[in-house]
This record gives sequence, structure tokens and C-alpha cells, in this order.
Amino acid sequence: MREHVANGRYLRLATDEGGADDVMVQVHETRCLGVETESMARPTTITQMIVRFGPIAVSIAVLVAMPGVPWHAHLGAQIPTSRDTIISAPTLAPRTPLPSEAATARVTRFSFISYGDTRGRRDGSELQAEHALVIESMLATIKRSAADGDSIRFVLQSGDAVVNGAIARQLNVSYIPLINRLTQEGDVPYLLAVGNHDVSSSTDLRDPRRIDGLHNYFATNVNLIPAEGSPRRLRGYPTYAFGYGNTFFIAFDSNIPDDTVQLAWVKSQLEGLNRSRYVNVAVFFHHPPFSSGPHGGARIEPQAASIRAKWMPLFRRHHVRLLLTGHEHLYEHWVERYVDSTGAHRIDEIVSGGGGAPLYAYTGEPDLSEYARSAGAQQLTLEHVARPSIDPGGNPFHYVVVHVDGARISLEVIGVDWGRGFAPYRSSLTSLSDARP
Repeated sequence: MREHVANGRYLRLATDEGGADDVMVQVHETRCLGVETESMARPTTITQMIVRFGPIAVSIAVLVAMPGVPWHAHLGAQIPTSRDTIISAPTLAPRTPLPSEAATARVTRFSFISYGDTRGRRDGSELQAEHALVIESMLATIKRSAADGDSIRFVLQSGDAVVNGAIARQLNVSYIPLINRLTQEGDVPYLLAVGNHDVSSSTDLRDPRRIDGLHNYFATNVNLIPAEGSPRRLRGYPTYAFGYGNTFFIAFDSNIPDDTVQLAWVKSQLEGLNRSRYVNVAVFFHHPPFSSGPHGGARIEPQAASIRAKWMPLFRRHHVRLLLTGHEHLYEHWVERYVDSTGAHRIDEIVSGGGGAPLYAYTGEPDLSEYARSAGAQQLTLEHVARPSIDPGGNPFHYVVVHVDGARISLEVIGVDWGRGFAPYRSSLTSLSDARP
């Protein structure tokens, strides 16, 4: 372990990859600027605290506030001493933009890409190297799919674009140039949902870190997501929807799952759908309701608990087919089955966080017995179809190609670089349907 004090402001500790889970931070300052962890109680003293961040140790910088001073802690790269909210240039729109919903009304067969968690070790200093490997593979897949007559129509990202979305430099230097390759060389629309690293985990809409993160998010994606004022976007939120062919897509901010305005807006979108046209509904967001990595297993994060309690009943009520999530830097697949007055149904939850962030490992199964009981007469059951490896090296960087063919949906998981040949189903392919006699 190495340590030094930078500019007399904070203590920086750097550990080698694969180091211990716990890092003791000796704090020498009495004031700080923001630092953020996935989950950390506010320290009660300035002498020491434990930072737990999962099975892979990374470089961290910690600043600790005195009582009464706004506090948060930030894992990763630089921590600004002033606001950094100037996006040099927004991500470029593709030459072929996402068509209007009316233009694709008769489309029943198409494909798209989904992935998440692209933040890099040196965000703000250089391009995201691991994410660049994923982008190269995506571009090859886009080219190959076009030649095969099954073109990729757009790319969905479930959040955590960079380490700290409140720092515009990280987006300008490390992220936007890579997404421009997809929109320009691949000529595909790119739609990002926000993660905790993009806008923080704060549930306070007035939190300065969230405000700056949202500002940078909107400035970066202004050419890509529905315009402010559109009926398919919730004003002031990174929450939006769009329809393509026979499938309707919703992105929501899972950092604030208890926000009643957002929940009501999504509910209204679902209630207003023409289900004769939109036979499939897919939702993409950051925090998975079920997972078995360091954010899941025996641990239940507040966001996951709220999504289970408030959002999953809504999704069952409206027969949502597919949840595309991230947060865990690995791949796993859950199936929730239930019955209602119309028959038997299933929701497939894909956790795909292999976009370039440091890889995670399996930590254990979550206890979902109470969640299943809460559905009562719906006879809810859960199946963990694809489990991640206990070794982070067994969970490669990857992305998912989703194929829609009428009411049939299938997936192809594509491993990248040393992960080529990744086969989470003993192959890379699976169908999201139950065999019927």
C-alpha cells in the first residue's frame, strides 16, 4: 500500500489490484470536499474509518467533513476543489436518428445492444481502456449484423458512465469520444440511464453532487434522449421512454426509487400504452432488484429493497417482459414467474455490468423468500438462470445483443478480449420463454 497527502487537502491511499477488502483510512484533515462510496455510514470521528468496496481494491481518495459539514466520499479518480460542469461538446447524434414511434409501428423483428458500468480507472485522464475494447467488439457486431440483415437499431446503457459524473472532465476526456464512435462509425442511437456514479446515490433532489451530475448528464446526452418537454420524458429527471416497433422502453433513475413523481410518471406511461401494438415492455435502469455480487447476496441495498416493494408489483401488473440492469460488474440472469387473472407470466432480469468497470465476483444468493410471499396469490417464484463466477476473472467484460421477433425475445451474450467464448448458459445464447407442451 502507498499513501500520500495531496495538496494538504486529503489523504490518498492506493492499493494494488486484488488487495484486501478493507482499507483503513487515517484522516488528517478537518474539512473536506466530496467523497462518495457505494455505502458508508457518516464517520463520527476524524481519526479513522473503514472503507469497504468489495472484492477488488482500487485507488481511492477520501475527504472527511466535520459534523455539520455536508459529507460524501468518492471512490476513484480526481476530486474537484471547484465545480466542473462544462461539457466541451455533447455526444454526437447518429446520422440515422431513432425514428418516430409512428415510423416503426409495423416493425416486429429487430435487435439492439444492452450493457452497463463503463467507468474506468483513469477517468478524466485518458480514454477508458477496457470500455474501448467493448466498443471495438460492438462495432464489429454492428457491422456483422447489418450484413446478416438483422441490424442493431440502438444501444442501451444501464448507468455508471464514469467514476464521478459531477466532474465534466471525466466525461469529456474518457467517455464521450468512445460513445461518438458508436453513434458515428456504428451509426446507432445511444441511450443512457443514470447510475449512482453518474448522479450519486443521494435521495435528496437538492444534493449538490446530484445537481452537478444531472447537469453533466443532460449536457452530454442532449442529442440522444427525448427532448425536455417531450411527452416521453419526465421534466427535470433523467427518466424517459420511447417505442420501437412492437416494444416499449422505459429508463428511470433507480437512485431515487421512492420518488413519487417519478413513480407516478412511469405508471402513467404504462397505463397509457396501446398493448395491441406494444406487446413487449422493457425497462432499463441501474440497480437490480436481485443480484449475487457485492451489492446483493446477503446484502439488501435500499434501492433494491424499494424496487422490490414498489416497482416490481407495477411491472407485474403491466406484464413487463424484460429488466436490463447493471451495478454489479458481472453477468447474471434471473427469472421471476407469477400468475394473474390472464394466466402465467415471467419477467426476465438481466444484470450486465461488464462495460469496463473493475470486475466483481459472486458473493452468495439473496434471501428472496419474504419477497416471494409478499406477492400472495400470484404464486411468485424466482429462478437464478445464470450465476456469476466466484472468481472475478470468470466474469469477463461483455455486452448483450437482444433479438426481438414478435413476442419472442432471445439474448446473445458476447464476451470481450480474454472473455471471448463466454458461455453463461453453457453457450452464449438463451431464449426468454418457457417451453410449452
